Amino acid sequence: MGKLSLGPDGLLGSSPYIEEIRQRGTIPRMSGVHITADYEVCRLILRDRSFGVVSPNHPGLPKPIRWLLARTDPGLPNLGEPPSMLVTDPPDHTRYRRTIGQAFGPKAIAALEQRVAEVADELIDRLESTPRPDLIGDFSARIPVTIIAEMLGLPPDMHSTLLKWGDSGAPLLERGLAWSTYRDAVEDLVEVKHYFERQFDELENEPRDDVLGMLAADDALTRREQVANAALLLDAGFLTTVNMLGNGIALLAGHPDQLELLAAEPWRWRNAIEEILRYDGPVRMTGRVANHDVDIDHQRIPAGSLVLLSLAGANHDPAVFPDPHRFDVTRENAAEHLAFGSGIHGCLGSRLARLEGGIALPALFDRYPDLRLDGPPIPHPLRNLHAYRSMPVELGARATPR
Repeated sequence: MGKLSLGPDGLLGSSPYIEEIRQRGTIPRMSGVHITADYEVCRLILRDRSFGVVSPNHPGLPKPIRWLLARTDPGLPNLGEPPSMLVTDPPDHTRYRRTIGQAFGPKAIAALEQRVAEVADELIDRLESTPRPDLIGDFSARIPVTIIAEMLGLPPDMHSTLLKWGDSGAPLLERGLAWSTYRDAVEDLVEVKHYFERQFDELENEPRDDVLGMLAADDALTRREQVANAALLLDAGFLTTVNMLGNGIALLAGHPDQLELLAAEPWRWRNAIEEILRYDGPVRMTGRVANHDVDIDHQRIPAGSLVLLSLAGANHDPAVFPDPHRFDVTRENAAEHLAFGSGIHGCLGSRLARLEGGIALPALFDRYPDLRLDGPPIPHPLRNLHAYRSMPVELGARATPR
């Protein structure tokens, strides 16, 4: 059994550590857990009902994490604890997803296209009067938080608070975090809990047809289930999109040849979004637990075993994506990536994220084709969620929007 080296760049996030796993086989056992960076194995496990999500008390999780979770109020809407949809399996997961699935379906998301374009244009207009624009705080974060807040029926004056809650809650999805970070996150979770409880109290007397209204109208859900999944939708509704937009801006600014191609052939933008997600997806890894003994690629995975899935590794598997470390917006199979997972736990908001990326990034670079980074962007101190905290830029000359 080998020892898994996580490395300074984060959990399975940098190429040397992914290749270390790949060289040991398709699903080696390392540091007490099975782990894979193989695309086909990752996709199989994500789709196979023989595997379930990881419970907070699983012995394969680091002891400090289990210790913290055991001492946290179970009534708080922690994204990484049940009844969050993220960490529940059927039949509960099926109930939660069915309640709100229609709001994230193809027809509902397509209806948001004009609104996303309006928000993006408004924010791009403001950038010109901003002394030193930060394309995370002034742009990438503001688009998805505006849209998800409107979907949930939350007022504009809550946007800054929602961003604060999302920023503090994101580390709870990590496998290791400082005590002070955890304490701040729990303090904010108390605020989140009370806020959404008040929202659902109001909805009992004044029903609405937004996403919170859908959760409130489902009599089969307890108040705790409503609050936990409202909090999940809030955070998941903008966290991954913020990261996707920020990562995409950095990639495109660093590959001017790809930007030139998109300017000449704008119909390629749809595929460019997929290549951004493949090349530098917002989530580096996830985990599953074997519900019973399972054989994968001639290897027995005993019941209860934790399997770590390197999504970053799968998306750079040379057997599926030739020359995987080359950023290429013309890559024919870019959309086959696993950035949004797959199977029943595939990201509910993937259509929304693609819509926001496919509108916001072309609009930004159409308006400011000479945009360039004003120094290296500042990475977010997270290991699993790959993101930037700040990205100052020089906009360059403004072009007439097409």
